[in-house]
Amino acid sequence: MPLVLLLFLLASCISVHPQQLWQARGASAQAALKPAESRGECVIEVSSRLFLHEKNADLPLPMASTTKILTALIILEDCGLQEKVTIPTEAERAGGSSVYLRKGESHSVEELLYGLMLRSGNDCAVSLAVHRSGSVQKFAALMNGRAAELGAEHSRFCNPHGLPAEGHYTTARDLALITAAAMENEHFRKIVSCRYYPASGWKNKNKFLFDYEGACGVKTGYTQKAGRCLVAAAERGDTLLISVVLNSPQMYERSQELIDAAFSRYEVPAQP
Repeated sequence: MPLVLLLFLLASCISVHPQQLWQARGASAQAALKPAESRGECVIEVSSRLFLHEKNADLPLPMASTTKILTALIILEDCGLQEKVTIPTEAERAGGSSVYLRKGESHSVEELLYGLMLRSGNDCAVSLAVHRSGSVQKFAALMNGRAAELGAEHSRFCNPHGLPAEGHYTTARDLALITAAAMENEHFRKIVSCRYYPASGWKNKNKFLFDYEGACGVKTGYTQKAGRCLVAAAERGDTLLISVVLNSPQMYERSQELIDAAFSRYEVPAQP
């Protein structure tokens, strides 16, 4: 058989229809884009405290700046929004993300809370902790007590900001319970749902708030040890869901996938 004819027959046997090739590439692309699962994750419905999804939800993990959810809740419970805070020396030395506070400045609790939750200011966290309790160490003890009251039984807090510290950890379940309580606080919810704080020109770092329909907060976090962390909240009708993803390479995409799935499967029970 002539060589040219043989090559033609072989090509005919292994040819792929263009539509089949497009479908194969499309499926491959979708698989490549599918968000990776987190090291620990869960979804909770706030009003019922019902967990709609769990994966390694009780695995202790570092949580980076999602720590600040509990910090903000305690400050809102214990301090007036217009109280004046004198910035302590420790705040200038906090390191990491900052709104560049300076020792001796005076700011309201409210302004520092916006800096804490929108810009993840570690200097804001230290300033608020010292204002409330006199020291970071005493405030951390308060955090542990409040977390236990909220049912967060497998967490330990060593600081108010989430920078790496030996023995500073939570679980996806614990963080969801803490956040559910925080989202029931009117002032907390107003702060974390704020996209821009005009008084200081701050834009919220949480992209989920801008990109997901019904999003209403709450907090991002990242350190090399903790990886990418996100606590996200979204509301549709009477249903408020919170997702927690810890050490999640695609934290925004994974959070959207989890919340989409939960909304599609869950309905709030009718009130008696």
